[in-house]
Amino acid sequence: MPIYTKESLENLKSRIDLIEVISRHVPLKRAGAAYKACCPFHEERSPSFVVQRSSQHYHCFGCGAHGDAISFLMQHVRMSFGDAVQYLAEQFHVPLEIADSKEEKQAGINRLRLKELNELAARFYHLVLLESKEGKVGLEYLFSRGIDLSFIKRFQIGWALRTEGPFLQYMKKKGATEKELEFLALIAKRGGQVREFFSERLMFPIQDPQGSIIGFSARKIEERVFGGKYINTKETILFKKSKVLYGLHFSRKRIAKSGEVIVVEGQLDALRLIHQGFDMAVASLGTAFTDLHVKELIRMGAKRVYLLFDGDKAGQKAATKCGTFFYKEGVEVVVVPLKEGDDPDLMLMREGPPALVRSMARGRDFVSFLYSHYGKEVNFAVPAEKNRALKEICELIALAEDPILVLESIRKLSALSSIPVEVLENLVKSPHHELELYKEQGKKGHSFDPDKILESDLLRWLLLYSHENEELLEVSLQNIVVEDFKNGIAKKIYHLIQKEKGQMNLLQLLSEIDDEEVDLFIEEIMRKKIKKERAKEDLLETIQKLKMRNWMEKCEKIQKEIQSGALSDEVIVERVKLFDQLKRNPPQVCASY
Repeated sequence: MPIYTKESLENLKSRIDLIEVISRHVPLKRAGAAYKACCPFHEERSPSFVVQRSSQHYHCFGCGAHGDAISFLMQHVRMSFGDAVQYLAEQFHVPLEIADSKEEKQAGINRLRLKELNELAARFYHLVLLESKEGKVGLEYLFSRGIDLSFIKRFQIGWALRTEGPFLQYMKKKGATEKELEFLALIAKRGGQVREFFSERLMFPIQDPQGSIIGFSARKIEERVFGGKYINTKETILFKKSKVLYGLHFSRKRIAKSGEVIVVEGQLDALRLIHQGFDMAVASLGTAFTDLHVKELIRMGAKRVYLLFDGDKAGQKAATKCGTFFYKEGVEVVVVPLKEGDDPDLMLMREGPPALVRSMARGRDFVSFLYSHYGKEVNFAVPAEKNRALKEICELIALAEDPILVLESIRKLSALSSIPVEVLENLVKSPHHELELYKEQGKKGHSFDPDKILESDLLRWLLLYSHENEELLEVSLQNIVVEDFKNGIAKKIYHLIQKEKGQMNLLQLLSEIDDEEVDLFIEEIMRKKIKKERAKEDLLETIQKLKMRNWMEKCEKIQKEIQSGALSDEVIVERVKLFDQLKRNPPQVCASY
């Protein structure tokens, strides 16, 4: 995430209207000086979700959800911390200045301006498709694919002219400079000549999760046109192909609500699904799915993924690779069977949405899909080939980080292959865990960091409530110092809380801490719900745990020093006295308020 200047973040902080932000997602009703609604974070009939304009915070008295505009976007809309900041900046027309960004400073432009220019370009391409003679060939192709005007207008599909000049003239007339258009990769300069990047292709705007156009994907419909079937905008400050999920802007709400996502290979496949009511579909942009894509969908709330890849060998191979990324993260993978030579777009055109629903219901779990897929590649009647295939499947199963998932997958594979579980267990060699981890807590392999979790619990109360309840901050400062923290970012946050006496918000935190990991740390803090009425009790309990952790570690350290045999008798006597003193005086929380 970029580091923004303190001045621009302070400007954004003063411009945010929490009522306006929340009312776009939740119907609010005025109740005196506040606003109320049924809580978007849990099911309820009577409204207990209250928004205070004066404090710029919301609170649910039912489930304990609490926070400001950024935390609402993170928790309800499933935005990342960085995305929430950028979204608010765009909504309230506040340009964010990136600190020490030489490239952008030299170009003399900002991200908001770039997105506005992409919107203008998309409008031009769209008008060309609908109203020009040259655009008719694109319209005819789309109509032949069963795509109507409502589809075209909804997704703002356009056409890039073969003739050079009109696009550049239009953009310049709207105030764009050649320097800006080159920075967006819409034009290129070669040998002193200006050339438009896209020509004679259908234009599909690429949007970020908030709906801003960050680039274009262009499809040729005639083989004589130079280049591949699809070409995308070259990478810019806005557009990083490996991190973009096509269609996510249209699908993010349903993914967050249902926990389900459909992954397809092509842009038209994704748009067709979305238009037909399956508004939980996404696609990559000509690249294979990566763990970055998967982590983004998990952060959005995805718990089950349906893979709708082409029915040919290439599609099945891609489903194996993509499914593995999701499987190892603990996401339920369902591979939907399609006929060879078929794809989701053709299936919807030919058979309609009900057929796709039936196919999704018949989808196979990932282990069953792998067994079937390998069964097509090798002859399971030949022991050596079956052995080789099962080894490869077990290698994929072993990638999962959850030992219970691994064990259950092995049991599934055992039932399919008629090979005993004990034999298959010996084939699993995972760098992440041992099969018995779920029985023996504390063995090497756990992915969580207990110290980070404990320190996050303390900071969560202080970040969300200390501005409302000074007692929380007071008792923390009485008992905890910066040196009590182990996590580096936690130390920085607590130091800032001390410095500002608790009067700070997430935007200020971002402006003061120059650390790329702060985004992920804050997301972890915001993930857990807390009950406001238990603030004092839970904070005291967390402080006690933190003090006990540090006390026990001091005792263990001294004990190891005494037992090491490296100390003189005189030093050992001193250490023993110190050890006895510590043991006699376990830490207690000091709460003078």
